[in-house]
Amino acid sequence: MTTEKPGPPDADATRRRARFGTLPERVRVEDMVEEKPAAVPDSARDAYNSDEWLVRTCL
Repeated sequence: MTTEKPGPPDADATRRRARFGTLPERVRVEDMVEEKPAAVPDSARDAYNSDEWLVRTCL
């Protein structure tokens, strides 16, 4: 078994360690999800009463 001391790091190794030496920070699940409505609310469509035709037709 040899116990060689590693030599001084060269410039490429130092640059590589600075760039890839640590893992990126974790991204929370809440930060990966964006919630927005599928369609813009339409007040004219939401004002329709589906039972209104019964009142108009049957009375």
